[in-house]
Amino acid sequence: MSADSMDYRGKPYYSLDAWCKNTYGEKLYKIALDAGLTCPNRDGTLDSRGCIFCSAGGSGEFAAGNRPGSGKPAAPLSIREQLEAGKKLLEGKRTGSRYIAYFQAYTNTYGPPEYLASIFRQALAEPDIAGISIATRPDCLGAGVMQLLLSLKQDFPGKFIWVELGLQTIHEETALFIRRGYSLSCFTRAMESLHKAGIPVIVHVILGLPGETEEMVLDTIRFLNRCGIFGIKLQLLHILEHTDLAALYREGKVSVLSLDAYLSLLLKCIAALSPDIVIHRLTGDGPKRILIAPSWSGNKRNVLNTLHQRMKLSSIRQGQCYESGTFDSLQIDCAVYVGQGHLPPDHSPDQ
Repeated sequence: MSADSMDYRGKPYYSLDAWCKNTYGEKLYKIALDAGLTCPNRDGTLDSRGCIFCSAGGSGEFAAGNRPGSGKPAAPLSIREQLEAGKKLLEGKRTGSRYIAYFQAYTNTYGPPEYLASIFRQALAEPDIAGISIATRPDCLGAGVMQLLLSLKQDFPGKFIWVELGLQTIHEETALFIRRGYSLSCFTRAMESLHKAGIPVIVHVILGLPGETEEMVLDTIRFLNRCGIFGIKLQLLHILEHTDLAALYREGKVSVLSLDAYLSLLLKCIAALSPDIVIHRLTGDGPKRILIAPSWSGNKRNVLNTLHQRMKLSSIRQGQCYESGTFDSLQIDCAVYVGQGHLPPDHSPDQ
């Protein structure tokens, strides 16, 4: 399918907002949730430190949840209570009438099946919830979880169920360095199971990982083009307090991209991306209270406005270079980004 045949709703890429309006006729609003779960990369099953970039809140700082020590209320909040709290925060801002329940913090299929069934059903039972999005890992999608997802599809036929997988990169050396904890073959097996179950998949990719060149990032995009994914989240590497990545950054062993470098790389990723993949995120906006770098990422509106301006001035659209596989048609200097090409010294992948 060509980009020209897609209704991007005035944008040069297929945004989640465009998909919602094309599908439901209105904007859907995400409510981030913390289900009180953990991760095999934190509870000692695989590791106790988590991925090197992951914050103490398990990437769920914006959730209306209950995690003590991360700015959340001390008393546990049920999923229903979190949804109500999220709706109140959106009062006066929204134009649509429905929401997406986003199970964001930590690994949301890593728990007792009975509990997982309970929290997902609580969200899906709400009349104004259009569907749920479940952030998890491909190594936490066993037979019991897949059976649960199938039963949810059957019991809530009018609502969607998405699974979000944090791939970040296809390159095994980088994956070892960031302590992802699973192989690429594990990801492909999970994709096969989810496709077989008819579950749409959204994949997270981080741009600017240590040791990754521009071509390595684009290899990840090309790989995902062939995987039949529904959506993608493209996020810059940002440094958050109390992470191992923060220590490496302060030691001068890793660096972050400038705004120009990030946008130049991002433009190529968008141009290389299949035109029918929905883009759910184009930048990152870590909580300012724990954001170390890059400081420019704290102004998400400026990042997106600058991106849109450059795409317009350069006549760049999603999928522009998808079929050709080359970037000859791009009229913007995308050579600003220079990858390190190697991992930080004294930090081999297995450390």
